[in-house]
Amino acid sequence: MPLLVLGLVGVFLVAAVVLVPLSVVQRYRVGSRRQRARSWVALLQVAVFTLSAGLLVVGAAISSLWVPSALLAASGGLFGGVLVGAIGAALSRWDHHDGVIAFTPNRWLALSLAAVVAGRLAYGAWRVWAAWSTGAPAAWTGAGIAGSMAAGALLVGYGLGFWVGVRWRITRQRSLLTRTPR
Repeated sequence: MPLLVLGLVGVFLVAAVVLVPLSVVQRYRVGSRRQRARSWVALLQVAVFTLSAGLLVVGAAISSLWVPSALLAASGGLFGGVLVGAIGAALSRWDHHDGVIAFTPNRWLALSLAAVVAGRLAYGAWRVWAAWSTGAPAAWTGAGIAGSMAAGALLVGYGLGFWVGVRWRITRQRSLLTRTPR
């Protein structure tokens, strides 16, 4: 039985080492490709990211009972992410052809967000390895939780700000396309 558990843990670790970097690369590829601008998709994204932001703030408020400055870090990351998302929507390339509106998000911004995720994952892995190898006390292993919450909030805020900008831009583009010239 212990060999079975050890084997399953080994398979899980190998899968995590292979699949996590692959998922970060895939997230970059999806986040930087040309997409058709659909109003209902943008509205759904805004609703989902608003729900996620609310849950994140509630979770950070509860976590702040044990982790100092968790709520402050998460709120700051969320606010910064909304600003970066609005900038990302403004930097996106927009085009319309035959009544179809499409956009291409900024590649450099998508790459920098993927780098934030990869960097935070690498830092977390290093922190766990350093605590395990030195036999550090449990309080040291909790260090950096507020930073992780801020990084996650940055991504949620980015999604919220970006999709609000996309929704606004779709509405604006459609009104410009449907105007009749005098």
